[in-house]
Amino acid sequence: MNMKRTLIVVGLSFTALVVIGGIAKRVWAQGAVEKRFDQLDKNGDGKITKDELPAAEFFKRLDLDGNGEITKPEAAKALAGGAMNDLTKPKPVTPAPTGPTPPEAPVRQGPQPVRPGDHGVGRLVPDASFTDVAGKTHKLSEFTKQRAIVVAMTSTSCPISKKYLPTLVELVKASTGDVAWVLVNPVATDKTAEMQTAAQQFEGKAIYVHDRDGELAQSLGALTTTDVVVIDAARTVVYHGAIDDQYGFGYSIDAPRYRYLADALSALSAGKQPLVAATEAPGCTLDRPSAAPVTTEVTYHNRISRIVQQHCLECHRDGGVGPFSLASFDDVVAHAGMIKQVVDRGVMPPWFAADSSGKGDAKSSHATWANDRSLATAEKQDLLAWIAGGKPQGDRRDAPRPRPFADGWLIGKPDAVFEFAKPLAIKATGTMPYQNIVVETNLTEDKWVQAIEVQPGDRGVVHHVLVFVQGSDDKDKGSRDDAAAERGGFWGIYVPGQSTLVYPDGFAKRIPKGAKLRFQMHYTPNGTATTDKSRIGLIFAKAPPLHEVKVAGIVNARISIPPGADNHLEEATLRLPLDAQIMGFLPHMHLRAKACRYEVTKNGETTTALDIPRYDFNWQLLYRYFEPLALQQGDAIKFTVWYDNSANNPANPDPTKTVRWGSQTFDEMHLGYVEYFVPGAKPGESPSLHGGRRAAAASAVRDGVGDALFKRLDGNSDGALTREEVRSALPNNPNAAGPVFDRLDTDKNGKLDKTEFEALKKLLNR
Repeated sequence: MNMKRTLIVVGLSFTALVVIGGIAKRVWAQGAVEKRFDQLDKNGDGKITKDELPAAEFFKRLDLDGNGEITKPEAAKALAGGAMNDLTKPKPVTPAPTGPTPPEAPVRQGPQPVRPGDHGVGRLVPDASFTDVAGKTHKLSEFTKQRAIVVAMTSTSCPISKKYLPTLVELVKASTGDVAWVLVNPVATDKTAEMQTAAQQFEGKAIYVHDRDGELAQSLGALTTTDVVVIDAARTVVYHGAIDDQYGFGYSIDAPRYRYLADALSALSAGKQPLVAATEAPGCTLDRPSAAPVTTEVTYHNRISRIVQQHCLECHRDGGVGPFSLASFDDVVAHAGMIKQVVDRGVMPPWFAADSSGKGDAKSSHATWANDRSLATAEKQDLLAWIAGGKPQGDRRDAPRPRPFADGWLIGKPDAVFEFAKPLAIKATGTMPYQNIVVETNLTEDKWVQAIEVQPGDRGVVHHVLVFVQGSDDKDKGSRDDAAAERGGFWGIYVPGQSTLVYPDGFAKRIPKGAKLRFQMHYTPNGTATTDKSRIGLIFAKAPPLHEVKVAGIVNARISIPPGADNHLEEATLRLPLDAQIMGFLPHMHLRAKACRYEVTKNGETTTALDIPRYDFNWQLLYRYFEPLALQQGDAIKFTVWYDNSANNPANPDPTKTVRWGSQTFDEMHLGYVEYFVPGAKPGESPSLHGGRRAAAASAVRDGVGDALFKRLDGNSDGALTREEVRSALPNNPNAAGPVFDRLDTDKNGKLDKTEFEALKKLLNR
């Protein structure tokens, strides 16, 4: 950070300290009552008014008699009575009255215990026969000499099954000879070569079966591709459920908290029944034939294929980012159970805005989203009716024309491509912290960019990517992703199903000469160790644009989420310092966030711009307006987030921890990105929403706030500021008592007089 920027930030900190009552919180609690009372008592009348202490909550606690004034004895009595004691104790915050309290987010689901009888525990399994991938036929009755038979569902296309493959390999290799292991793949379209590769990892200690018609899985009562059924030598089900809780819907943790399968086998080895005999097993749902198929005129060729083309094939195709293809009738039938589940849950297609029409229960300030990918009611009804009705194929002559997908780059051939200098190693299991990779561009001139595409090197492990531009004058900040950097906004983005940013003629983003690109990478290990070498492609605008596209972040870097809080609210507001056209929103939080909302206050009226009652960290979606939302100087955008830091959140790394801002997924963020342009501004000189705010604050310092600040920082009122006085007043801003103090202390006597302090204004004027 250069000196000018440092001084601006410190000037803002001086202003904020007085305005928000930070003095009261940090100094009253230290017992320096008389000193701070005199500093706040601007007119020296022995009383503090609401104008002198504008922080309403602090004033109310100290004004014991409620007469609108605080005397020194009154303040001392209030503090002695513990008026401020609870300020240091984090507690859940009740959601603001801006609409209904967001529900628990069902996008995150881990295994939950269920009633054993409902899961088939205690029933006899038929003596089914099956053929393994090597062509050998088996029957369950051949394993009567073993203490137990573990029949584990699996799949080479289901993401959660793939993550669990190394766990199964480890369990099989560690087991004794009195346990037989059978892996059953009930997905008809999984590829033989991939199954054979998976089977080889067990080194002959497990039988791998392709249950193409699903009969074996059905006879066992299996429900998902991660289900495990343990039966004894008499073919009685003794355990049915999950392997453990390391992976589930919407989350992964570095190590399991509960090892259900291992515990069940240990109990059986000791001659006991498992303590937990049945759980749910989050995985790809298996389709179970309906007892009475519903009659429907909807067929695959006349209706369902078109719905799939419109909403699914972008990701679910060969070469796409989806874990399996849905490009054919056989593909869709093979995954019908999972399709039904994710459509019922509302997590596919991925779109989490409460109401795409803008006319939901919360009053909306705008209308249609340009990139709305949600299913229409009629589409959802037809899709579910077709699955329930036996999945008829129909007449091939009714089929739509194939939807073409461009090979290579979706944006077309890029004018420039920048990629990692060397591959990055990705581990096989667990979780990985964010990785920050800096890539040189070596651009010899500023460029205007009309299209951006981020391409992961290995789509199977890249969860999402945010790309930030670092100017040519920056030092190497490859590891920096603090609140200041995030507030500046992302430049490029990749999430499954959204890897491009394409702007119409007249709109573009700027990348300066000699800039560096910082790739913030989030990887999700998928069961196989690999490497990644991601890249970004750019198409340059043919001419300078009419409008420069920018991104700003609405940030609350002081979030504090108490242990166990299941509905904790945090918020931040951006008041616009200039007119702006809002193009879209992208909320970014981590594993504890469960809901969020953007609200706009315009002409005194507050409306909901974007409501996401079920936030999913796995989908960092950009919600882009069909028509930009016009806001004026003085309008405000508030970004509110609800967090679940309780043990009921299966993604929670540690529900006993107070969670604060941090870059890694076990920390949290409160970051509401806003994509915008400034109408009438000259491209290349377009002001920033945050830059405008800093300029306004700096102007306030220049216009006389500095004198008041000097008086308040001068703790002993001797007309000079010492380094210790500044450090005491600004304990969280080391620059204030460090390089900024040194710059202003021109005579190097260790003190700042009023003349030296005035230099702050002059420096800000530069």
